[in-house]
Amino acid sequence: MDFTYSRSYRGPLKAIILDWAGTTMDYGCYAPAVVFVQVYERKGVPITMAEAREPMGAHKKVHIRMISKMDGVAERWEKVHGRRPTEDDVDAMFEDFVPLQLACLADYADLIPGCLEAVADFRTRGLKIGSTTGYTGEMMELLLAEAKTRGYEPDASVCATDVPAGRPYPFMCLKNAIDLQVYPMEATVKVGDTLPDIDEGLNAGMWTIGLAKTGNEIGLSEAEIAALAPDVYEAKLARAYKRMHQTGAHYVVDGISDVPPLLDDINARLARGERP
Repeated sequence: MDFTYSRSYRGPLKAIILDWAGTTMDYGCYAPAVVFVQVYERKGVPITMAEAREPMGAHKKVHIRMISKMDGVAERWEKVHGRRPTEDDVDAMFEDFVPLQLACLADYADLIPGCLEAVADFRTRGLKIGSTTGYTGEMMELLLAEAKTRGYEPDASVCATDVPAGRPYPFMCLKNAIDLQVYPMEATVKVGDTLPDIDEGLNAGMWTIGLAKTGNEIGLSEAEIAALAPDVYEAKLARAYKRMHQTGAHYVVDGISDVPPLLDDINARLARGERP
């Protein structure tokens, strides 16, 4: 046969799936980072904030495991404990992590500036709003309640503990699509502030938008960013943009307030028959 034919989706976006810390709330993604540092301190092994942030976006137990496998951390652990960290150590640290995280989550639950306005824009477009997170179900119950008091309530929320594996696997995004009853996946867009967020969206066949300024990539509060010297700020922001683009994000912007115009561009691309 000389010709083959295939169908392509030409309709608009139907849903947007948002991350939590660093994307919709907790400017700088501080809540999990500070607790990872505390957990390792309890074991007599200090870690830096940069080490604590490196695997951000993963299931929290997986995150602890990934930190333990960093060369510098493993070497420090061996000096203190006479051996490299084991899975039993990871289990013990995760047990410590859960109550520590629950105790401080509400302190970091303020919405990121522009979040409510962006969500209102998404609603005006008729988009359903889902969410994914590395937090456990117990933690998300608390955060959902805090977010609701501040005016934000997604239509669906999926935790890493709800699926076989969290990021970078696509399962949380796919479960969101089921819960929201939307398809095809190219009619959805994933927004997040970590590299695993981008991987998650790409692996699910979605459009992906990385947020470079408000989340884990810079890892500073709004006030801390404002206090940076201009050249330091520009260097940090440029690094964040580069890392997200290199991971494969279709778009990278500073924060959630910059997302709405990108949706117009994605809709135009879909109308032309483009796919993520």
